[in-house]
Amino acid sequence: MASIGSLIFCTDCGNLLRESTGDEKAILICELCGTKNKDIPSKTITSESKPNAFPSALRSKRSAVQTLTAADKQGDAIIQQSCPECDRPEMRFYTLQLRSADEGSTVFYTCEGCGHK
Repeated sequence: MASIGSLIFCTDCGNLLRESTGDEKAILICELCGTKNKDIPSKTITSESKPNAFPSALRSKRSAVQTLTAADKQGDAIIQQSCPECDRPEMRFYTLQLRSADEGSTVFYTCEGCGHK
């Protein structure tokens, strides 16, 4: 009798036998040819591979990704717009995508003089 994982096949005709009981002394009879087959417990096969066994274009690009620090993220742009609170002539701004991709980004303005947002 041959087995692949939890499937058991008849040794004479290759027919799929009923499920294993796990008892090695049990006999499974093939419904197609009538051959008596020993019952064997199912086998668990575990395979492992190394990450470099399957080359990936995405994995090779991972080293090209830059890590941003807090100072890098602080690169707000400056616009010539007066602050509604203190009338300072310029404000900093940044955009952030808060909604779905087909809608516009949200723009956040901050005054350096009074801190108004």
